Amino acid sequence: MILNYLKALSVFAGTIIGVGIFGLPYVTMKAGFPVMIFYFLVITIFIIITHLLYGEIALGTEKLHRFPGYVSEYLGLRWKKITFFVNVFGLTGALLAYLIVGGKFMELFFAPYFGGSNIVYTLIFFAAGAYLVFRDIRSIAKIELSLLFLFLALLAVLFFKAVPFIDLNYFKAVDWKFFTLPYGVVIFSLWGNALVPEIKEMLGGSRNMLRLVIASGIILATIVYLLFIVTVFGVTGLATTKEAMAGFSSALGDGIVKLGFIFGVITTFTSFIALALTLKKTFWYDFGFSKNASWAISCFAPLILFFLGLREFIDIIGFVGAITLGLETTILIFLYRKFLAIKFSKKAPFFIYPLVGVLILGVIFEAIYIFFVKI
Repeated sequence: MILNYLKALSVFAGTIIGVGIFGLPYVTMKAGFPVMIFYFLVITIFIIITHLLYGEIALGTEKLHRFPGYVSEYLGLRWKKITFFVNVFGLTGALLAYLIVGGKFMELFFAPYFGGSNIVYTLIFFAAGAYLVFRDIRSIAKIELSLLFLFLALLAVLFFKAVPFIDLNYFKAVDWKFFTLPYGVVIFSLWGNALVPEIKEMLGGSRNMLRLVIASGIILATIVYLLFIVTVFGVTGLATTKEAMAGFSSALGDGIVKLGFIFGVITTFTSFIALALTLKKTFWYDFGFSKNASWAISCFAPLILFFLGLREFIDIIGFVGAITLGLETTILIFLYRKFLAIKFSKKAPFFIYPLVGVLILGVIFEAIYIFFVKI
């Protein structure tokens, strides 16, 4: 049972801890560390609640679905079509972000030895991920646990290497001009809702285990993110770069450069394969596409967007986090209300309705940043 829990946790937490981690130190530099603590406290609680609601829907439904399929079953075909576009757009945007940063880290690590352009290494990253997605979740689960432990070990090494260089004065400043900036990046960084049905399947439908994996996975991700912020921002301060590792490595030397690039490849790769699998099963389970066609669309859509020139990952994750995931979670809340009414003839608890207000506020925050602040 413990091994099953660890495997499920590694897939869930390994997917959550993805490309968003590299935008967090830069956002912290802009808004201030106290602002980031506030966002992580509020959004961690919010995301645990919404993921648990989704878990109840998955557990209470016999058919195998992904999010659009649940929406179709409880809210109808019209809502399924709306959800399809929101869900696919969000997952594709996330995969694009992983592709951008994963390929970049591979280039930075391997190019000094073997040469080659960013496009070559992005294609290598893509090919390896697409192969594992083709092989399905069992292949992913076998490697996720070891990769998660390797990831945590690398983070620990980075932290202890950085401790002598951390300046606590960096953590005092706040710039209220950028108060709205962290919302989209933080919610994107902690998002793992798409993996909930996968985890249910892995755990054989155990309610207690699913709840434990959801809560512990999100809390683990929050701790890891805050530790990474302290490690990088504490060293680089106002010199923090958008992708985090460049400024960090210039402060601590060439050895940390290589370690940081390995760290980056692991975090982006694990998330890419798990989310691409989820998108594949959305096409396959919920819309009747063939298995191979679902795989091809899921993996090649972000690659096409990459070649069309969409390569600013902080803008991508901020938009996906605030707008797309906000819309998806609003639908989820009303889906949960309908699920309770149909399955149990119960009314939804009152506390779920203020969650919609948080989401609307987040969309407003992202709009303020996009139209009035901008970096």
